[in-house]
This record gives sequence, C-alpha cells and structure tokens, in this order.
Amino acid sequence: MPQEPATQTTAETAEADLAAEGLKPDDGRYSAFAPLRQPIFRAVWIASLASNFGGLVQMVGAAWLMTSLSNSPDMVALVQASTALPVMLFSLAAGAIADNYDRRRILLTAQGFMLAVSIMLAVFAWHGLLSPWLLLTFTFLLGCGNALNNPAWQSSVGDMVPRPEVPAAVTLNSVAFNIARSVGPAIGGAIVAAFGAVAAFVVNAFSYIGLIVVLARWQPPRVERVLPRETFLLAMGAGLRYVAMSPNIRAVILRAFLFGFGGIVGLALMPLVARDLVRGGPLTYGILLGAFGAGAVAGAFVSARLRRRFSTETLVRLTFLTYAAAALVVGLSPTMWLTMPALAAGGACWVLALSTFNSTVQLSAPRWVVGRALALYQMAAFGGMAAGSWAWGWFTLHSGPAGGLIAAAVALVFGAAVGLRYQLPPLEALNLDPLGRWRKPEVAVDIEPRSGPVFVTIEWRIRQEDVVEFLKAMEERRRIRRRDGARHWSLLRDLTDAELWIERYDSPTWVEYVRQAQRVTQADAEIGDRVRDLHIGPEPPVVHRMVERQTGALPRELLRATRQAQASP
Repeated sequence: MPQEPATQTTAETAEADLAAEGLKPDDGRYSAFAPLRQPIFRAVWIASLASNFGGLVQMVGAAWLMTSLSNSPDMVALVQASTALPVMLFSLAAGAIADNYDRRRILLTAQGFMLAVSIMLAVFAWHGLLSPWLLLTFTFLLGCGNALNNPAWQSSVGDMVPRPEVPAAVTLNSVAFNIARSVGPAIGGAIVAAFGAVAAFVVNAFSYIGLIVVLARWQPPRVERVLPRETFLLAMGAGLRYVAMSPNIRAVILRAFLFGFGGIVGLALMPLVARDLVRGGPLTYGILLGAFGAGAVAGAFVSARLRRRFSTETLVRLTFLTYAAAALVVGLSPTMWLTMPALAAGGACWVLALSTFNSTVQLSAPRWVVGRALALYQMAAFGGMAAGSWAWGWFTLHSGPAGGLIAAAVALVFGAAVGLRYQLPPLEALNLDPLGRWRKPEVAVDIEPRSGPVFVTIEWRIRQEDVVEFLKAMEERRRIRRRDGARHWSLLRDLTDAELWIERYDSPTWVEYVRQAQRVTQADAEIGDRVRDLHIGPEPPVVHRMVERQTGALPRELLRATRQAQASP
C-alpha cells in the first residue's frame, strides 16, 4: 500500500511529554526557543540557516554577474524577478504535491534539484558560457526548486514540533532567514569582490549539502494510506475549496496581502533611501539593510512575550501601525541615525506579522490540506509584495522616495483598519485531527471506488421551538460539508410532517464520498453534537446512501452482479 508521513509524529509524543510536565503554551518555560529542544527541528534549523546564507550569496553573485553581461537595468532587475516568479506560478501545485506525497522525499527532491542547478551554474560561469538569458534561466530554475520546497518545508514544521510550539518554530525559521539577510549580502559582496561570481555559485552549491544530509537521516514514522491519492487537479481544487470555505484562513490571506503590499516598501525603496534621502552610497545601503535585518531578528526574539501579552488581532494591528509610523519616519528623515532605528522597527514588524500569519494558517488547517493552505497564503503575501513594489515605484517616480514611503504608510494604516471587519482568529492549537466517528457502511450492492455520483440523505426530527437554533447549526454544518468536498448541499422540510427535515448532498464518486466523510475534524464535532442534541427521532438519525443509476445501458458492476446471480445454482 502507498505510504505517507504520519500526521502526528515526534510532535505528538513531545506534546504529551509537555502536558505531563504541566507545561502550557503560556508557561514561561514554553519560550520562543522551545522548538529547538526537538532534535530534528534543531538540526534542520541549523542546516537551513547555512542554506539561507548560500542562497543570498548566490543572489549577490548573479546580480553582479548580470551587470557585466548586460548594460540594461531591466535585466539586472529580472534576476530577482526570475527567482520570485515561480513561487507565484507553482505554489498551489507544490502545495498539492506536499499534501499527497511524502514531504521528506519532496524536500530531498527539491534540495537535490537546486544543488544540481547550482553546480551547473557554477560550471557554466567558470567556462564563460553564460549569456544574460541563460543566467536568468538558471535563476528561474532555482526559483522553481524553492517553489517546490517551500510548502513541504513549512507544512513539515507541524511534523517536527508540538502544535502549541508551531508559532515559535515559524518565528525561528524567520530568524534564520533574517540572520542570513543581515550579513549574507555583505559576505556575498566580499566573496564576489575577492574571487568572482563563480565562487559565490560554488558556496551556494555547498550550502545545500548539510540540509540534504539532515533530511536524509530524518526517519519520521510512516502510516498506511487508506484511500488512494487525489488526482492532481482534484487536489488543487480541494485546496482552493477548503480555503474559500474557511473564514479564518480567508481573513489571514486578505491581511497578508495587505501587509505585503504596504510592508514591501522598506525593502523595495531602500536603495533609493540610501542614495537620495540620507545621501549615502553602497556602504550606506548595506548598513540600512543590516538594520532592517537586525530589527527582524530582535522582533523574533520578543515574539513569544508579545503573543502572551496581546491577542493575535491586536498584535497584527500594532505591526501595521508601527510599520506605518516607521515608513513615515524614513520618508521624512534626512539622517542615518533616525532612519536606522525606524528601519529596525519595520524589520521587527515584518517578521512578527508574517510569522503570525503563517502560524495562524498552520493552526487553522488540518494536516491533509495544510500544504495547499500555506501555498495560497504564500501566493497572497508574494502577490501583495509584487503589487506593492510596482505601486511604490510608481509613486516614487512621480513624487520621489518620500512620497512613495508616505503612500505606503497610508496603505498600512488602511490594512490595520481592515482588521475591524476581518479579524484574525486567536492563535491557538485547534484539534484538527480526524474525528474518527464515521465508519464505512455495509453495502448491499456491488460498488467500485469510481462509482457515482453518490447521494446522501439524513433524516432529522426537530421540535418547532428548536427550529431557529437548528437552522443556525445547519448553516455551519453546510459550510463544513462543502469545505470538505460535498456538493449540492441542501436542507429540505417535509410538507406533511412538520418535524421532519432532510439534509441532502452528493459526491462525484464513492471514494470521494469516503474521503469527504473522513475529513471531519475534532474541532468540527461541536456542530455535529449540537445538531444531534436537537434531534428527537431515532438515534442515530436515518441515513440513506444511494448511487445514481442510468436507465439505459447497464453499469458494469450491475452486469457483473446479474451474471453471477444467473450462474448460481
């Protein structure tokens, strides 16, 4: 039988150990560094830190090499765009792959692919065979590797640490990247200056080896897959449907887009801030970039304390407003000594907001769909950043860097105000394990996994005085059914029996019906229990499962059953 990663691995054991020790998410000992107690997370974190350094060194080398291959500023800018574009194009597909296959193998495949591309890039550069478009092809391929890697990597965090530690683990991953971003470009510049771009490509190639070794040694428990994998298009559709029918995740995606749209101004306009507002040069730009990265690291270190003090929505609003104030200060400041602390504050807000969004998505999606949910969140955040980069560049063209920063500050204030209508849920670990109450029914007819469509009706008997409460509960039940894959859900009332209500929906095939029924989580049980408490009929309610049959040509399974009956003595 096909195998897949266990939904609860060492994380489940560690969570039980913490509970036995009396530790809770708000316990002082349950700190921002708690995930590093997990050996696999600690090893992967250290290896990914080295890989982040290599990636940033590679980007410096590629950008510098492009300046010698082409005089066009557009070609230089395309180095960054060619790396980010695959994330926008392929994230959802990569999320579907991450949810349907062994995430560890996906990570190894992605890292091995990027290692091979990096080696080829170094070889081509060493022999002087690179043209501008060939260099962009290599950077695009590296971006494709990142697009495949990211959903599997982010969704694997929940397999490495207990669910209450997911926010801290996500923040530590942000720390790793921002530590690398604080010093990586400077190191990359020194390497390129001393040894050339080829050396930067070689360093990046070596940086993948440690992470590949760690992932190869990781042996998470494996469980047998009960149902066949979803087809590729069905898996992407299921991810889109789940997010569309999940208000918590929709709110995160909207706010992530708005924060990316406004927040990217700090990075997008930083070269112009260094050159035009504080009258500096390349060294000034590096110092400002380091200030932003140092602020991000500091923000990560205080994140656990802030999450204990503020609700998720309050914390996110504060990041929007603080970043807006920082953008105003940077836009109006003529001196480095005022600009640097403002950028540091912006960096802290950057990591606090994005790690909170990421954690909320992970804690709001069950394991079967978490890769796709994270992919859609990532597409929204990157889409906001891309749109914001263009918008603030347009404002800067017409009103200078100060005008672009002030416009972004206004957009960030708007993003905070949107929270009045679309609030983020509390950052808590909902129990999203499968409910496990559903049992595959005994069937009296021969049915195959692809047989269908399958129609389901459930008979509820409800007192007249309970109708209003019943309808409210069924509205939530409708959302859960449709979110998990049910089609054409409807609620019918018998005209001759006022107490009789019929819940009706269908699935395209028998296997899709089984899949949908098994997706109900422990957190969904409250709605089902509420409806059953209102039910006054037989317990459990009468359920009819029916498969549609055509009146023309007989289905193959019916023909087979008929022949078997005729062959019987």
